[in-house]
Amino acid sequence: MYLTKEKKQEIFEKYGKSNTDTGSPEAQIALFSYRISHLTEHLKSNKKDYSTSRSLKMLVGKRRRLLDYVKAKDIEKYRSLIKELGIRR
Repeated sequence: MYLTKEKKQEIFEKYGKSNTDTGSPEAQIALFSYRISHLTEHLKSNKKDYSTSRSLKMLVGKRRRLLDYVKAKDIEKYRSLIKELGIRR
């Protein structure tokens, strides 16, 4: 499996408040970004995998909504998160 328990904890520890903080928007955005990059690589070699394509679009939408939420709450946190994750709009 591409996303192990240890990798999840590492992501939550880096972007969340602690390694058990799974609910903060920053941690969720980081996790979604990791999953999006994995699905994007999968779709490069499997172009006709439509269910994965749909899942990727739904994940991008979820991440976008969370980013909009963070932007409305704290613009500086939003900018630093975008810079750290390498996301650009």
